[in-house]
Amino acid sequence: MKQLKVLIADDDPNVCEILSLYLKENQHDVVEANNGQQAISLFDSENPDIILLDIMMPDMDGFEVCKEIRKKSTIPIIMLTAKDEEFDRILGLEIGADDYVTKPFSPREVMARMKAIFRRLPTMENTSSEENQEDYNFKSFSISVKKREVLVNKTRLFFRPKEFDLLLYLIRHSNAVLTRDQLLEKVWGFDFIGEVRTVDVHIKRIRDEFAKHNIHCIHTVWGVGYQFLMKEEE
Repeated sequence: MKQLKVLIADDDPNVCEILSLYLKENQHDVVEANNGQQAISLFDSENPDIILLDIMMPDMDGFEVCKEIRKKSTIPIIMLTAKDEEFDRILGLEIGADDYVTKPFSPREVMARMKAIFRRLPTMENTSSEENQEDYNFKSFSISVKKREVLVNKTRLFFRPKEFDLLLYLIRHSNAVLTRDQLLEKVWGFDFIGEVRTVDVHIKRIRDEFAKHNIHCIHTVWGVGYQFLMKEEE
């Protein structure tokens, strides 16, 4: 993994110190915020590559910080939470976080999550000439792998990195019915320690973005998983 600038936003000085030392030992740059407002300010001024964002912080909690940052950036965000409850994990994903880590955690686990997020398309399945192509063109939209963008009538849709990866994997396996476990394994990777609901949250966000343009191309196969299928009218 390349050298990164990491913004750690946590009001617990012990957490900041442990993460900072470990990241610096692995040749990454670190900036630290102790509250929500400071996190947003440092995001604007320091231009980090990824944010490790605690949920429970003074001034603004991590959810509010994530919402504000998502208004202007697709930067990867990993939520740090002391609450081991499904509601908190799913809410974080729904408002735009890419992953979450439940406290107490080891710095190595956080690093593994970071590596998983930055593991992009070249490491995904690439076994045919079709999967090597850089553009997919449909009646309703087009997708450029090289530019990592989706266009509808020259309007770029807003997809976060993992949402784009998930959409692309579904497109590359058009018509196939893929289980949630398959999608977790192929898109998030073997080292992702998550749950199948993560897939549902990302699918919902993709669908919502397409629905703004009346495009309905990802279908639920009840009891199995999801399928990318373009119907005649689309």
